[in-house]
Amino acid sequence: MTSQAVSKSGSRVWLYNPWLDMIVGCGAWSAPLLLLTYFAADSSTIAWSAAFYFLALFFNFPHYMATIYRAYGSASDFQKYRAFTLHITGLLVLVVLLAHFWVGVLPWIFTLYLTWSPWHYGGQNYGLFMMFARRAGADPSKLERRALHGAFILSYLVLFLTLHTGPSNDPLFLSLGIPPQVSAVLLVVLGVSFVACSLFGLSRVIGRVGWSRLVPALTLYSTQFLWFLLPATLSLGGRLQIPPSRYSTGVLAVMHSAQYLWITSYYARREAGVESAHRWRPFAYFGVLFAGGIALFIPGPWLASRVFHFDFTSSFLIFTALVNIHHFILDGAIWKLRDGRIAKLLLGAKTAASEIGAQTSNSSVWGWVTGRSPGARTLRIGAALALLILGSVDQIRYYFALHRDNLSYLQKAAALDSFDSSLQSRIANQALEAGDSAAAVAAWQAALEANPKDAAKRDRLLKYWTDHKQLREAYELSSESLRHTPRDVNLLVDNGILAEELGEHSVAVDSWQRALAIDPQQMNAQLYVASELDREGKSAGAIPYYASYLQNVVKAGVQSRPPSANIITTVLRMSQCEVKTHHLADAERSYELARTIARESGDKKLESFASATEADVAAGLHDNRRALELYQAALNLDTVGSDLQSEATDWYNYGLFLRNAGFPSRLAYACLVKSGALMAKQSGRDTQLKTIAQAREETAKMVTGEQASIRRNPEPVLQEALNLKADQ
Repeated sequence: MTSQAVSKSGSRVWLYNPWLDMIVGCGAWSAPLLLLTYFAADSSTIAWSAAFYFLALFFNFPHYMATIYRAYGSASDFQKYRAFTLHITGLLVLVVLLAHFWVGVLPWIFTLYLTWSPWHYGGQNYGLFMMFARRAGADPSKLERRALHGAFILSYLVLFLTLHTGPSNDPLFLSLGIPPQVSAVLLVVLGVSFVACSLFGLSRVIGRVGWSRLVPALTLYSTQFLWFLLPATLSLGGRLQIPPSRYSTGVLAVMHSAQYLWITSYYARREAGVESAHRWRPFAYFGVLFAGGIALFIPGPWLASRVFHFDFTSSFLIFTALVNIHHFILDGAIWKLRDGRIAKLLLGAKTAASEIGAQTSNSSVWGWVTGRSPGARTLRIGAALALLILGSVDQIRYYFALHRDNLSYLQKAAALDSFDSSLQSRIANQALEAGDSAAAVAAWQAALEANPKDAAKRDRLLKYWTDHKQLREAYELSSESLRHTPRDVNLLVDNGILAEELGEHSVAVDSWQRALAIDPQQMNAQLYVASELDREGKSAGAIPYYASYLQNVVKAGVQSRPPSANIITTVLRMSQCEVKTHHLADAERSYELARTIARESGDKKLESFASATEADVAAGLHDNRRALELYQAALNLDTVGSDLQSEATDWYNYGLFLRNAGFPSRLAYACLVKSGALMAKQSGRDTQLKTIAQAREETAKMVTGEQASIRRNPEPVLQEALNLKADQ
């Protein structure tokens, strides 16, 4: 409620009585209730959640219906606010339908709802503040009203900054991400401005009528401070973190709703009191609000989940956000103290019915429904009972669903509505802990049936199946999920891995290439494609993917890079592909890169391997000087490690190189003797031993008179081979 008008004071300040007006209307219960919530809620999450959901039936839901009742209850009001009651309402109904077919819009709707809620609460506080100030005879001037209204707006902006500072931890809330440093400065500026506006406006009105008549208005001012400025101040100091949903659910929403019902019921009573055709019937009035509130929130999500197999949780959030947004829009239009009828009813003036204007029934149908005929009474009672039963069932379902650690309760909640992905996920977790894997799988499948785009639950089921080697089931799930989220890069990569495991290599490569088409920076996909093409012997096709992978590794920065061993292995694979495609110069550069990375990371084994394989390439290019240096470097590194097989292989390759390059045969023979001795220490290496022995015997024929002495003590000759220069 807002006001820019000035009217003369009424004859009395209070509406109902001082106690009710102060506690509920002015929010005097804010401090104890907020403290109770902050310090006691965590002690029994289930009890508090159930309590707030129960309170929502009696406060939150009816308070929305109070606006509907006010706007649609008479033909004159319906026509007066036609742009809101008809056109905007129709638009929001279309948004409800759109959100059920395009779930991606839900975070935007929910962020708007969570951001708008505190503005709505503050607007109501300001309207009531002005009502009590004018009933007390304060009669604020235009400048004073602007200062006081500015203070309420500033308090909202303080909270707005708090909600939108930094990244959001809630996937449904899209924070603006205001830098904390900027937010801190702005909060100080807004806080100082709030104090200045408050001092100016309040001092003027208090000076005019005294503080005693302004007790209800001043209490409302303190309520605004407690709801907005105090939490933001504590948050700025790091003592309190404010979840955005706190300002749309929980105790704050309950207090706002109770306050709203307090003022609207007073208005309805006053309105009935001046209309001869009506008499105030409080039980009938609150009965309509209670039943209508249930009708606004509960049937829609239930029908959407049951009929369309839509996720109940998502549907409930959609209805909650859009019913609230509709309420904010409609409420801002119909409750204004500048409206003569509203001002006369709320500011305490004794007004005749003729001055206010009689209200007419909205239509003949509505007149019959609200009339006293037996059929109408039966219809109203039947509808109320049906909604009451539905509301009770929903309460029971919600209570059971809160027991996250009780599988039996969770299954009872699912029996009332199985199309609730969050509930099914909790059932799956509890069933898995209980050892009932079949029930867990069934629950995950039910969760995905309700919300097939839920990546978290899909990935949980994928992990379960892959952990239990049920790769076919996992592959079918990933393939089916891609129908719903075809641009999910991670899912495309996982789908390719599963296809590869099942031998469907072409499907795997296609899936990885689709992932790369969406995100060229997907390093794992690049490596997988390269490895598969390499395995198929398509070395030329593999090289570009290896190269792209390594380029992205460099761009990723030191902290985000894969382990050095993985990088080196990839470089070596690319080098081998370059050798196979006769790009020997490129292969040499790649091997040199691998050696450099291995040396910098302290991986002696991989540095040795890179040196030895680069030496093979250099030997193939007849660069004996380079090959000699690299073989010797590899063998010197082998002595540091303890991999006898690698050392034996390097001595064998060095021996063959020396023999084929025309170096003294005794040096080659000593290398082959050393290789055979090292390989003999390894079990199961008969084939390698036979190959080494054959090369050794062939070389022995080229050595005369030194064979026996070299076999007895090859070390002096080996040392000579390690110190050999190319020009010797």
